[in-house]
Amino acid sequence: MPGIEKLAINQVTTRDQWTLREAVEGYARHGVRGISVWRDKLADCGVADAASLLGDHGMTVTGLCRGGMFGGSDGSGWQAAIDDNLKAVEEAAAIGARALVLVAGGLAPGSKDLVGARARVADGIAAILPAARAAGVALAIEPMHPMTCADRGCVTTLGLANDLCDALGEGVGVAVDVYHVWWDPALDEEIARAGRRILAFHVNDWLADTRDRVFDRGMMGDGVVDIPRIRRLVERAGYDGMNEVEIFSAENWWKRDPDEVVAVCVERHETAV
Repeated sequence: MPGIEKLAINQVTTRDQWTLREAVEGYARHGVRGISVWRDKLADCGVADAASLLGDHGMTVTGLCRGGMFGGSDGSGWQAAIDDNLKAVEEAAAIGARALVLVAGGLAPGSKDLVGARARVADGIAAILPAARAAGVALAIEPMHPMTCADRGCVTTLGLANDLCDALGEGVGVAVDVYHVWWDPALDEEIARAGRRILAFHVNDWLADTRDRVFDRGMMGDGVVDIPRIRRLVERAGYDGMNEVEIFSAENWWKRDPDEVVAVCVERHETAV
């Protein structure tokens, strides 16, 4: 099993308990030196102060969450999405994030045009890509579970994300989140196809009796996903980054003492990842 030097924690795992400063200090207190930062917490802290905080604690910033949300944008909302993503690129560069994670977005309000939504995703990434390349910020497309296609993620498979990478070229890769991709019968071949374009690897678990399609993720080892197998696949494909714990859990982990949450993350990373 991987050691703690490979462990990162996505800040959303302690979203309701800790500010960015508290999360950085808390993760470091448990020996965790990787973090993925959320933009609302970054804004509360201030970008310059956050960059200093992260540097002072020797944190590897595995990602900035999130950009994207192009699929459901229309009219004036389209330009707003572009502008917000350009700002996110600047923020990612300022804190030294290894990637800006992109969630595609769903359908525009009242729309049933899934093909059009996916086309807007491609156009949106293409629109911000020159700025991302100039800033040295990689863009990581995160395919989402099909149950979120309408409102969150119309890029529903790793294969679709790989197709976007092929079309858009340098500077675009993928984030592989086991929660979203574990079910995919083409997963093995698509991970191999992604290869070194894998920019992030997110770990958590799918609970067989899940009560919410977004906010009821399990801690590693509590569900049905063969996480070590998927980790070996991404490593075999060339990924050598951190394993990032990302748990949305409104009724469980977000209600616990955050030090307990981090301690369990460390233990499960050793035994279930």
